[in-house]
Amino acid sequence: MPNGAFLLAGLLAAGSLFAHSASTRMDNAWIPLWPNGAPGAPGNAGEETVRVTDQGDHVVANVHDPSLLPYLQKDAHGPTAAVVVMPGGAHREMWMDHEGYRVAAFLQGHGIAAFILKYRLAKHPNSTYTIEGTELGDVQRAIRTVRSRAAEWNVDPDRIGLIGFSAGGELAALAETRFDAGKADAADPIDHASCKPDFAALMYPVMPSDMPVSKDTPPTFLVCGSSDTVVSTDAVVDLFQKLSKAGASAELHMFAGGWHGFGIRDTNPKPIADWPQLFYEWIGARGFLKTN
Repeated sequence: MPNGAFLLAGLLAAGSLFAHSASTRMDNAWIPLWPNGAPGAPGNAGEETVRVTDQGDHVVANVHDPSLLPYLQKDAHGPTAAVVVMPGGAHREMWMDHEGYRVAAFLQGHGIAAFILKYRLAKHPNSTYTIEGTELGDVQRAIRTVRSRAAEWNVDPDRIGLIGFSAGGELAALAETRFDAGKADAADPIDHASCKPDFAALMYPVMPSDMPVSKDTPPTFLVCGSSDTVVSTDAVVDLFQKLSKAGASAELHMFAGGWHGFGIRDTNPKPIADWPQLFYEWIGARGFLKTN
């Protein structure tokens, strides 16, 4: 298969997962994507909410001020790769621990800057937002923000990727196929930066109905479980095949017996628990971990 590798993860023996928890995250504040307020956000929508499940998961909803939480590489000798992390939650909410904080902590612990994105939610009750308009716009703004502040955050502007889970995976898929090189005449200097990701990881993603791909589609890392009953694993395999036929770089890991929403949890069994290490090794194999 050209420029692609289909790997059945049930047969893989991968490196061990470097364990992290939400408590390892940095004390950096959330940074609004639009300091003066997001365009189209209603003025009377109420406060952002956080509920805690019986298992201790933090679940965020009612987001109207999209923002980034940085996990930076302050002591790196040169600019590093960066990944924008997008938790899932069916576009109604976001599960912040196993698809957000732990993922960012893993990346930070492996020399990669990470930025968790809280995006607006199109399917939250009474929401006026859309997936392909508002939510995708938040992702594009996040990429532009990281790229425009790359020097400040010690990030290489040519090594900025995405990782999205479930609904966040759908946004990653949209962002890697719908992008621009920046808007030179924009009044906001952040909009001058390109919103094209340099690579993307789609974790058990909801697949967009229209996803045009070409040889210029960024390198793509795909992960799903063979027993996922929430998203179509056939659609994930189809995307891998489309990317390979188009001449784009793609890698697919189908975990035998894997379910939906595993993220990073201490209870994940092998080989599912090894996916973060596989992702890290894939980033390196694509040349995004180079040092200056």
